[in-house]
Amino acid sequence: MAANIRAKRPFRFSTASYITRIDNERAMNLGQLREGLARCSDASVFYHTFQSLGRHHFLTEGFSNDFAQWVLAAVNLPGLAEQLGGLDIRNYVDLSTLRSDALRIIDEFCLAHPDDERSPAFEPFYFLSSVEVLVPLGVEAWTLDEFRYWLERASHTSFHFHFLVSRLRLHLQSNDFSVWFKEELGLERLARLTERIDICTDTLEGGQARLVALIERELAA
Repeated sequence: MAANIRAKRPFRFSTASYITRIDNERAMNLGQLREGLARCSDASVFYHTFQSLGRHHFLTEGFSNDFAQWVLAAVNLPGLAEQLGGLDIRNYVDLSTLRSDALRIIDEFCLAHPDDERSPAFEPFYFLSSVEVLVPLGVEAWTLDEFRYWLERASHTSFHFHFLVSRLRLHLQSNDFSVWFKEELGLERLARLTERIDICTDTLEGGQARLVALIERELAA
């Protein structure tokens, strides 16, 4: 039974704090947004996509990245906003690919709608970036039951760090939780089910609750 399995290495819960910086880049139209996106740092791409989802984790409507939200609200292009909002960051293990896909979407739109490229926005887009500071929480789990205990008490920021941001660190379409379930507990089915949790159409709270429910089902099996 899963409840009796003890890991060789514990799962150590951490979270992350982010120091936000204002970069020397802003956009007043779609063309400038495209130029800024091409030039900005990876830290800025992270801020406006991965971190944006964490900041707006409680929203179930709208878009999870700042680029899509600005395109909708500031230049009133709902079709393009929907395409940018459709970039599922769970599928990305590096920021360069995410940047390239966003640029491709904008380029294709501008090619088809050249007049919209220089139309003035209602408000500027300011490129921001963030510096990540890792914060170990000082708690660890050796068993699945211990893991559930600490997961239920973990903050949304900690869940976001281990479930989403970990993809960039692992360079895998996976997460810290699934890797530990599979490699330390041998629970491959739980690992696969965890990877399927969708926090892009739900909230971080909903994703965390879903994972707790999956673990409880595994412990009861």
